Amino acid sequence: MSKSLGVAVAILIMCAPPANAEQRTADLELVLLADATGSIDDAEIAFQRQGYAQAITHPQVIDAITQGFDGRIAVTYVEWGAEFSQEEVVPWTLIDGPESAQNFARELVRPPRMAFGRNAIGSALQAAQKLIEENDIAGHRAVIDFSADSANSWSGVPVPLARGEILAKGTTINGLAILCRDCASGRPVSYNLEAAFAEHIVGGPGSFVVTADGSTSFSEAVRKKLVLEIAALGAGDAR
Repeated sequence: MSKSLGVAVAILIMCAPPANAEQRTADLELVLLADATGSIDDAEIAFQRQGYAQAITHPQVIDAITQGFDGRIAVTYVEWGAEFSQEEVVPWTLIDGPESAQNFARELVRPPRMAFGRNAIGSALQAAQKLIEENDIAGHRAVIDFSADSANSWSGVPVPLARGEILAKGTTINGLAILCRDCASGRPVSYNLEAAFAEHIVGGPGSFVVTADGSTSFSEAVRKKLVLEIAALGAGDAR
């Protein structure tokens, strides 16, 4: 073997990852895409985050996570608003039990509001898909968990375009329709919000819409949705 070839081989060996290095794999890549548009004030932002923090640490959600093939999921929490306002509140995090779930929850409730502006749903969905494609995690499934108190989109990427592109790539879009006026999150609209979500936004294998219609039911609705998504069940399978 020549000296130069020997040096090249040595470099390749040094750069190669250890044989026992754990890959960043997960049963699910999940983008929690939360409404931070003009209809949601700062108190409501905090309320929503607290609801997700309570849900992600719930024993039923932890049990669903640990029952998977890898026993872990990858989650990021993103707040969305106007066309160019989509912000990662918590970056991609592997959750495999109570401790990592608690860490995620603590990071979620800590930062100030990060997104603003009028609804740009298509741009938000597209940004979520980009986060899935550009992370370093190999997930068996990918889900965008979209929440909002309206299905209206005023600017940015057209919703049908973004939705079609995402579904063609195998990602599922689920929805949380926020209906409650007397709680700190969301306002009712003049049309059937769940039906609008089902027709225009959600899609993909096992996709569904869950409704939050009261202050006490918000974290419960989020928990139900997370269990369904993690366990790859349809909404009709919820208990």
